[in-house]
Amino acid sequence: MRLSSTARAVLATVTTLVLAVIYLPLGVVLVNSFSTSTTLTWPPPGFTLEWWGRAFRNVGALEAIGTSVQIALGATAISLVLGTLVAIALQRYRFFGRDVVSLLVILPIALPGIVTGIALNNFFRTIIDVRLGIFTIIVAHATFCIVTVFNNVIARLRRTGTSLEEASADLGAGIWTTFRLVTFPQLRSALLAGGLLAFALSFDEIIVTTFTAGSGVTTLPIWIFENLFRPNQAPIVSVIAVMLVAVSVVPIWLAQRLAGADQAQH
Repeated sequence: MRLSSTARAVLATVTTLVLAVIYLPLGVVLVNSFSTSTTLTWPPPGFTLEWWGRAFRNVGALEAIGTSVQIALGATAISLVLGTLVAIALQRYRFFGRDVVSLLVILPIALPGIVTGIALNNFFRTIIDVRLGIFTIIVAHATFCIVTVFNNVIARLRRTGTSLEEASADLGAGIWTTFRLVTFPQLRSALLAGGLLAFALSFDEIIVTTFTAGSGVTTLPIWIFENLFRPNQAPIVSVIAVMLVAVSVVPIWLAQRLAGADQAQH
């Protein structure tokens, strides 16, 4: 389809405006992390690296980062196992209620976070009577992180088909041998991409985390929210926010590269 010069100009203008609305605020946060001001003022009166040094020495922030990494790794591990198993079951087998199960697996990522948070909070506290903490956050994050793994794996299974697996079975290989030597190598990049996306999704989640964390557990997003308006903490929060953006962007970029490389091969 060929666009006229006017249409291209309008499209370019709209795209530029949308990208500016999305990324200019991130640029402001980056600049404020070097500001000499102790509040989020604009324009900055001067520039300094002091806040970056303080951020790396801030015990609360470092502990929050460690907690977020621990939770994200746990949620990613659960998502990789369950997302892969569900994807294989739904793609390779036909059974009653298959479409309903597929919908139920995808639904958590479409639900508002506050709804998921309230539901899980009630489930943990009143139905199974589990103390809120890191374990409940990991389980809560896994409920929506599993979708990223599931989508990547089932898309790969649809592209690869079953011919190689059937050939393996014809040659006498069992289910686990076929999975280890045939299915898993085909899914490897999809699993890596899904795992990276799941990690990024869990690492910066705050709404569901707030409802399932309980007292005494502080993830990095919660630490940022609690310290944003405290005296002299705003510049340090800006530094941590820049680090959070970097940690979130890298897995997504790697996942995109992996998906692009896989599409090129197929």
